[in-house]
Amino acid sequence: MIGIDYTAAHEQGAGIGRLVRDLVAALAEEDTQNSYKLFVAGATQTKLPKVPGANFRWYPTRVTPLWFARLWYRARLYWPVESFVGPVKLFHAPDFTLPPTLPGTRTLLTVHDLSFVRAPETATPVLKRYLDRVVPWSVARADHVLADSQATKDDLIELYGTSPAKITVLLSGVDARYQPITDDARIQSVRQKYDIPDGAYIFSIGTVQPRKNYPRLVEALHQLGPDFAHINLVIGGGKGWLDAPIFQKVAELGMSERVRFTGFVDDDDVPVLYSGANLTAYPSLYEGFGFPIVESMACGTPVVTSNVSSMPEVAGDAALTIDPYDVSALAERLRALLTDETLRETLITRGFEQAARFTWKKAAVQLKSIYDEMLQ
Repeated sequence: MIGIDYTAAHEQGAGIGRLVRDLVAALAEEDTQNSYKLFVAGATQTKLPKVPGANFRWYPTRVTPLWFARLWYRARLYWPVESFVGPVKLFHAPDFTLPPTLPGTRTLLTVHDLSFVRAPETATPVLKRYLDRVVPWSVARADHVLADSQATKDDLIELYGTSPAKITVLLSGVDARYQPITDDARIQSVRQKYDIPDGAYIFSIGTVQPRKNYPRLVEALHQLGPDFAHINLVIGGGKGWLDAPIFQKVAELGMSERVRFTGFVDDDDVPVLYSGANLTAYPSLYEGFGFPIVESMACGTPVVTSNVSSMPEVAGDAALTIDPYDVSALAERLRALLTDETLRETLITRGFEQAARFTWKKAAVQLKSIYDEMLQ
């Protein structure tokens, strides 16, 4: 009997929520033998979808994630998760924090990144204080830890002193819906839905927050000058925190007519926006994995991304990379991808090959083998 904390998948439309949904769905296809209990905080049975497999069951509770954080991590109240899911042999917490468990329960923790340590300016002080206290405590308690990339594993070793033997890299996958969309009517319909004007555009996606480095991306587009004034920037993603400087930069540079903030993008529309773009720009300051890199590649759209944390690892030789703090270098790479057709075709070809390396089936097979090994 294996317990999985499914709360992030229930609460978050994108990011970790989508990762957990896709991984559990692939696991359900791969493993029909083990029995799974899906714990969901702040939920009721009636608001949950159909279970992903016959051997999966929901275990919701109305107690919210905020209250669990207060009880488990602030008050350090010993209220084991088994109180809600019943006995389990293994409990997997896929979102940074490990709840109290009964003695004898094996524990697996996923740490997606340590951006709050590596790029502290990108997190609110309250969030950073919470993560600085809870994440290392969870890592130390867990029997084993999963990292989204080798970069995150290296950070866990360097910053927390975690034993390399305690960490396994589990690479994420690319959903099958990410493929080139060539239906002009569908592309036009999605553009209208998100109020994207006709013409060429650069696409970037991710929560509107400092870590995504949007102000420098806007500045780089501005640096291209009047010859590229017809190129718009489309930023997909819900509002996050500390976002005021992003909107201020757009206004300061007089780019309000050329920069479109779509808000949250429906899952089925994301491949359309990748496919309709001239290129995807992902100059993030830090990422544990960086889904937009391989999603864009799978859709046949070339990518420029950062040369830090996991992004070079995910991009391989199929994208252009830059120092995310170097606006001029970013502008130069944007210009290259907008004008050099040979370069574009080379990166598109390499991108399809690179994206094919990342599948949810492969991730699910590896995860099941980790579960089986921990249960022995």
